[in-house]
Amino acid sequence: MGRLFGTDGVRGLANHMLTCDLAYKIGQATVKVLKMAKHKPRILIGRDTRLSGGMLEAALIAGVCSVGGEAMIAGVIPTPAVAYLARHYKTDAGIVISASHNSMEYNGIKIFNSQGYKLSDELEERIESIILDNSEEMIYPTGVDVGRVVRVKNAVRHYVEFLKSTRDVRFDGIKLVVDCANGSASRIAPDLFSQLGAEVYAIYDEPDGININRLCGSTYPEKLQEYVVEMGADVGLAFDGDADRLIAVDERGKIVDGDQMLVIFGLDMKKRGLLKKDTVVGTVMSNLGFDKALQEAGCNVVKTSVGDRYVLEKMLEEGYNIGGEQSGHIIFLDYNTTGDGILTALQLLSVLKRENKKLSELAKVMEKFPQVLVNAKVSEENKLSYSQHPDIQEEIKRLEERFAGEGRVLIRPSGTEPLVRVMIEGKDQCEIEEYAVGLAKLIEERLS
Repeated sequence: MGRLFGTDGVRGLANHMLTCDLAYKIGQATVKVLKMAKHKPRILIGRDTRLSGGMLEAALIAGVCSVGGEAMIAGVIPTPAVAYLARHYKTDAGIVISASHNSMEYNGIKIFNSQGYKLSDELEERIESIILDNSEEMIYPTGVDVGRVVRVKNAVRHYVEFLKSTRDVRFDGIKLVVDCANGSASRIAPDLFSQLGAEVYAIYDEPDGININRLCGSTYPEKLQEYVVEMGADVGLAFDGDADRLIAVDERGKIVDGDQMLVIFGLDMKKRGLLKKDTVVGTVMSNLGFDKALQEAGCNVVKTSVGDRYVLEKMLEEGYNIGGEQSGHIIFLDYNTTGDGILTALQLLSVLKRENKKLSELAKVMEKFPQVLVNAKVSEENKLSYSQHPDIQEEIKRLEERFAGEGRVLIRPSGTEPLVRVMIEGKDQCEIEEYAVGLAKLIEERLS
């Protein structure tokens, strides 16, 4: 990770770490690294619904325009929409102001290039150097060379048209409960599914700037589970604040996570001759049942580090067309260049219609091994220190020996939050919970 950029852009407490001054400088530096002779860079800017979004948007726009860029404002719109629209409008970059699934007091800035891919490490490092080291001189134009602001009126409509083009069936007869996380899916997802024939009940679709992700969405699906059962729905869909991930709920109220959906998609694509190299890309956090189900069906499994950018890098490098994470970030590279929760939902419902099966039946193709994930809360500066602390390393080694051959232990720092994540898989749920909680507590005590 860089000095500003983590695995998912720049992220921090809004107006504290992620200040207007920093947003202003990011806008300037982005134009600087993209500027070409006789060409005014066009930067598409979108944001989610959190309160600080308007403030940071204004600062970012000012930064872009102050060095001669054109700021194209899409307003509140999902992150993957910006990735798609950067290509559609042929802009030089797309910038999203969002902290994804994090609570409202956080925000972030993520930059896509003209092809809808996250910026390379080299460009991120150059932007960091411009901001932190004043490594390149800024030139401030005047007169007709000052940048301009353009409001994009049809951004949502163009994104919805794209989403509709990715499926070939209607959803008549499917009853849905859609949890919009009070985020950027709120103004798009319920209406889209209704247009395609589904009976839709929307929840957490009234954003007020403060309630984004608050006990709702893909990280808090419990209420959605209850609603699905109470209403006799066929499927529940939970997005996060910027709608780049999806967690589903079957008709019995059971969670269907990213690993399970990847298996469903992989087998469906293989059956239809669409799975490139018969391979699905997952991460080191993918459940052991994920590997087993795909391999038994004749598919190959490739693993990467945690983070959708690493999944995407492997897909591009090796020519694969589907991959993702247990958290619900799923990349359909035939359609979009980043995880897209609404697109994933459309593909899931399409499989349901083609197979004429309930979601619980589709999910049976993968048997989940017991898995526990516990977050150890530490300071941002200490989250990488666990690997050097002797007490922590001794306990990790002991647990690895305990679960050798019948499970695994995985420890990793979060790329976006001040957390060290402890994941243990094994045969006994109670046992792995006890060990995971104990190790997380030890990490907190030693690194507090």
